[in-house]
Amino acid sequence: DVPKAPEPQGDSDGPRRGSLCDRHCAAINNVQGDLGDLGCHLHRPHVPPAMCPPSCYQQHSDEVCESCVVKTTLTAENAVEAHKLSNNYKFGFKKWKSHVTARPWEDRSEIVKELYSDLNVIRGSGGSTVTCGNVLYLLLFGWWLSLLYILVAAMMFITVVGAPYGRLCWDLARYFLWPFGKVIQKVEVPKSRQVLGACEAGAGESSALLGGPVPRRWRPWCWADAGYWQRAGAVAWLCLGYPPLALAHGLVCVAAWLLVVLIPVAKLSARTAARVLLLPPERVLIRRLRMTEVPLEGEVILCCYRAVNPYYYKYAVDGINVFAVNLLPLVLVTLVLGYVDSHNCLTSSPVKFTLALLSIMPLSYYIGMAIASISAQSNFAVGAVVNATFGSITELTFYITALIKGSREGNRCYAEIVKSALTGTLVGCVLFVPGLCMVIGGIRHQEQRFNSRSAGVSSALLFLSVGGVFAPTLFSKVYGKLVCGECHNVTQNPLGHYLCHNCHFDLMENNGTLYYSHVQPLVYTVSLLLPAAYLIGLFFTLKTHSHIYDIHISDCHMPGHHHSAVVHWSRWRALVILLLSTLCMSACADLATEHISPILTNSTISQYFIGVTVLAMVPELPEIVNGIQFALQNNLSLSIEIGNCIAVQVCMLQIPILVLFTIFYPTNFTLVFSDLHVYASMFSVVLMNYIFMDGKCDYFQGTVLVMVYFILLAVYFFAPSPSGC
Repeated sequence: DVPKAPEPQGDSDGPRRGSLCDRHCAAINNVQGDLGDLGCHLHRPHVPPAMCPPSCYQQHSDEVCESCVVKTTLTAENAVEAHKLSNNYKFGFKKWKSHVTARPWEDRSEIVKELYSDLNVIRGSGGSTVTCGNVLYLLLFGWWLSLLYILVAAMMFITVVGAPYGRLCWDLARYFLWPFGKVIQKVEVPKSRQVLGACEAGAGESSALLGGPVPRRWRPWCWADAGYWQRAGAVAWLCLGYPPLALAHGLVCVAAWLLVVLIPVAKLSARTAARVLLLPPERVLIRRLRMTEVPLEGEVILCCYRAVNPYYYKYAVDGINVFAVNLLPLVLVTLVLGYVDSHNCLTSSPVKFTLALLSIMPLSYYIGMAIASISAQSNFAVGAVVNATFGSITELTFYITALIKGSREGNRCYAEIVKSALTGTLVGCVLFVPGLCMVIGGIRHQEQRFNSRSAGVSSALLFLSVGGVFAPTLFSKVYGKLVCGECHNVTQNPLGHYLCHNCHFDLMENNGTLYYSHVQPLVYTVSLLLPAAYLIGLFFTLKTHSHIYDIHISDCHMPGHHHSAVVHWSRWRALVILLLSTLCMSACADLATEHISPILTNSTISQYFIGVTVLAMVPELPEIVNGIQFALQNNLSLSIEIGNCIAVQVCMLQIPILVLFTIFYPTNFTLVFSDLHVYASMFSVVLMNYIFMDGKCDYFQGTVLVMVYFILLAVYFFAPSPSGC
């Protein structure tokens, strides 16, 4: 739905050459906006021939002049969205795909409009209603809903006074067996007709609305003037008929909503329980639509054509994606089971651990949405503080609670799990996140380009951070004393070969002189230098060299597109949600660490594998989804930056914070990693920089990154558990 740009005026040769130059420049920059998401178009100023030397007009497509490259301008619908989009291209800021403001209705596509429309729109020609989704409705809900209506109708006929409602339930039984292509209308019955019809037989009378014979079900009772809610039939209906039907529709509504694609069925049930079943039976008309018939009289309450719509994954409630809404009750269930059933009477520890881990996903989404909303409505300083403070709160909450529990129990296994999770996040964000985005984006786009200059800044910081984080480990390998738990002489010769097990470098020799005099000062030095390097990177990319992104964001000012920003979450509301989500995140992390012990002790899987997969990547699922959405919009630069920024924050912010935490609260966490973590991290960073060297990629290169990641997971899976676990 992007309006075409007007053709530039001028001679026939100038515009043609300028357009060719623009296409070449677009291929170089390739910083494209999220056109489908923004609802606006990408503006690129026309380059006149005078600005480009003759080399720009050569037939060879690879020869493009430097002066042809112009800054790309991405347009947003309002200033808040423009600010949010600008923050996406800032290093250290959370990249967020979803809108933080309500999109104008006229800018939405027809597919999205259908998602948010009420089921009261009549189409001229809806086509066949026999579809797989409608048959699925019949098998899941239709048959037993229809049977329930028949039973309620029989019960209402038995009461005699509820006979009109019995006839209504009989009609609704036929409707809910197959509601597609049918319409439920609310009709008006004139009061004069009600009074006259109260004492007449009514044969042959006509309706003032539809001009035909009044249906038998419409004929009012003699006490109609007493009011609808005072009739005995209404009392019988509200006491006997309505409660079971409302309960059934409530169950259908919840089940269909959780399945997402069946949300039209949820709307159908909710509207039936809230409106249709509360209307007088003489005001409800059920009709079957024909191909050429469109009812013109009466309010349309329900008109459904399809039970399944696969595009409902885009559906949002107050700016929150439907999946995040559906997972929110899981957080409440997790907290109730975790703190009420402390003795595992209702569920086991593995179940509670799984629930706590799954609850982290929606909470991560809410934290990300709150950070993006606050940053988009605030100045740069506030946005930077919020991103720096809460950007890594999900991971740090789990790490700190695990270290505290390990310190209280004297179990070093928790510290090893934290190191595995840190390494897993680093490796996953360097290999898996960009690789998966390349593969999925490459399915739609044959070749994707990205800003290699901005990616180079993240790569340089990754090299620096990996070298700094693993410097104490390399130092301990060089100067530490190798100690083995058990050795056997293979050749039965005192000078022969020995086979040793459980070997490690002892840093506590001579009362820990090596560790306290050399390794620990090195750890503190590195923990100070890494955040300083991170701040320098922020200053470089956001202040002195912000032009490397070659991007400019502005809000739309097109004719007919002047819209004021209607934010989903105000700053105060976003702040409250951010604090509540952080509090719930701390509770879920506490439950996860509380119930992980049986899994670590009884599981046959290596603790390394549990740390680098489940504990590392589950909190990052919202970021992975954002990266995939950016890749599908041919904006691979942001997909790569998502993974790089998380990896850089792990090394330059999270690890120094954990080291600082151990100063005030002594734990078993030391910045000395196993050889497997060192080799996996360094190899991943080197491979990532090699792939990103030329500034373009395809699905094959993404497949290479993903396959290498799975190979490393296989290594961790078959690796023995770390010492102390």
